[in-house]
Amino acid sequence: MPSLPRIRRTRTARSAGQVVARPAPLVHELSASGLTWVNVVAPDTETAQALAERFGWHPLDVEDIVSKRQRPKVDDYEEDGYLFAVLHFPVFDQAVQRLNAAELDIFIGHDYVVTIPNRELLPVTRLFERCEADERLREQLFARGSGRLLYEVLDDLFDYCFPILDKIAHKLDVIEDEMFEGRSDEVVRDLSNVKQEIISYRKIIKPERSTLRVLERRVEDFLPEELELYFDDIVDAAERVWDLLDNYKEVVEGLESTNESVISHRQNDVLRVLTIISTTMLPLFVITGIFGMNVLFPGEGTTWMFWVILGLMLASLAGMLGILRWKRWL
Repeated sequence: MPSLPRIRRTRTARSAGQVVARPAPLVHELSASGLTWVNVVAPDTETAQALAERFGWHPLDVEDIVSKRQRPKVDDYEEDGYLFAVLHFPVFDQAVQRLNAAELDIFIGHDYVVTIPNRELLPVTRLFERCEADERLREQLFARGSGRLLYEVLDDLFDYCFPILDKIAHKLDVIEDEMFEGRSDEVVRDLSNVKQEIISYRKIIKPERSTLRVLERRVEDFLPEELELYFDDIVDAAERVWDLLDNYKEVVEGLESTNESVISHRQNDVLRVLTIISTTMLPLFVITGIFGMNVLFPGEGTTWMFWVILGLMLASLAGMLGILRWKRWL
């Protein structure tokens, strides 16, 4: 059994004009109790066609597999005995520091499950590795049919959604703590980033909810009667994710409004101080303007007149401060 491919994070140098052939995606396969699970990440057209010929899929499904982005949907090929579903799940892209949607194409028949993510989804990879390493677990899961195996895959994927929500909640708590510490620029940037993550997450989950309800009804043919209620748990998980996103949306809007109020309050404080300074200095400018005119006035050129003017200025300043204090503007 070939090992799962490792992600290469370094690139080898190549000369200009050299064409490097893209390695064919590895098709990983497990079988037990008459059930086969095939997992392949981002297959090319040749691999998708080979899988379609092997399992008898419709040619249009091959186009859906290799296309860059498909909307969430469920296609029921009742005559051919299989279901085709497209689901999206959130994945944090470290390259752009954004939350993006990863697509998972799923084919489910009575004796097989094929999972085709367009990028590696860790919950799917880890469950596949656990089944590969633990023969007892593999027999236990595969013996209950393709529907139960699909439930385990989706259950792990939705469990993986909640830590992302916890990180968003932690960011909102940090922003709330920092909001009154005088770091308005950082708070505005952090609020914008969290708001973008919530919007992206909502765009992923919103169409997923109706698709999961359709999948719940269509997948009953591949589930024993005692397991038909299992997919209710998947739908409930999607609804919990949506409810949390709704709450976070309200929280981030409230924090944004509060931060704007804090910034406005600080600006008002600055304007109040500047207004007080300009108001108290206005009589001084009047006095200096009068005595600075190029005309003769009593006491001009004498020392005692300088002290008279200075005293008048100080008295005007004290009077203006007294008036502001009496009006409770200071």
